[in-house]
Amino acid sequence: MNKGPVSQFIQHHYRHFNAAALVDAAKGYETHLLEGGKMMVTLAGAMSTAELGISLAQMIREDKIQIISCTGANLEEDVMNLVAHTHYKRVPNYRELSPKEEWELLENGYNRVTDTCIPEEEAFRRIQKHIHKIWKDAEDKGERYFPHEYMYKLLLSGVMKEHYEIPVEHSWMIAAAEKNLPIIVPGWEDSTMGNIFASYVVKGELKASTMKSGIEYMVWLSDWYRHNSAGKGIGFFQIGGGIAGDFPICVVPMLYQDLEMHEVPFWSYFCQISDSTTSYGSYSGAVPNEKITWGKLDIHTPKFIVESDATIVAPLIFAYILGL
Repeated sequence: MNKGPVSQFIQHHYRHFNAAALVDAAKGYETHLLEGGKMMVTLAGAMSTAELGISLAQMIREDKIQIISCTGANLEEDVMNLVAHTHYKRVPNYRELSPKEEWELLENGYNRVTDTCIPEEEAFRRIQKHIHKIWKDAEDKGERYFPHEYMYKLLLSGVMKEHYEIPVEHSWMIAAAEKNLPIIVPGWEDSTMGNIFASYVVKGELKASTMKSGIEYMVWLSDWYRHNSAGKGIGFFQIGGGIAGDFPICVVPMLYQDLEMHEVPFWSYFCQISDSTTSYGSYSGAVPNEKITWGKLDIHTPKFIVESDATIVAPLIFAYILGL
């Protein structure tokens, strides 16, 4: 592939330290795909609010990603940005805010994520009335779905199109919905939509069983992994740490150790972008070699770690893979 100016710049200037690790990881990702491998991308933190969708959506559309694991926040916040972008408030001086100023943001309907404030009324509530109907319709029919499947139904229905405030090509959730891309959302309950769903359960308006659970996600993933890990295998590209990465990577030791499926291959590529330090049992800061001892990675698995800000690193790696 002929590389564009961004890729050429990276190759020319990024020669040492984390910059070199970025190039190595990008080349490893590209080689993995060229050799017929598949890739899981995991999203922790607030990557959707950071508008990673601008590059991530293109990666999905061009089949550079075959499955995603993300937090419930990342699942919903891409849709929130889609329908309420012009109502977001940026606070560049967020480090200087006093507790009183933080409280004033809350009273004005803003929930702050670092330098970006999400408008509660325009974002959460605009989605809530539509997603509640989809939840209720499923329950009335005796149907059950995963959290991401309900969001796919919402986006593909087109009921919110009149509220779109960004180009649809910048929404990674729309790109994923259009491809019916597999998504794993561990710990979905720890999200705004999860809290809203729980509130309906508390009020007796919905049953908890209408939403498929995390255990069912793991069971589904175990089947998907076994049917997609032949040949070059499946790579693991982890953005940040936390449950978005820890949950899906454990499917391999579960299959190998607990189900004694010793023919199941390990993850065949691994990269983590993280600024967490390796100390006091931190999983997010653990170096890739530690995962060998847990039966997640093989001795020969290509392993990369880029210790930097994911909002800087991930778009550059994606640009390289896309040949930009």
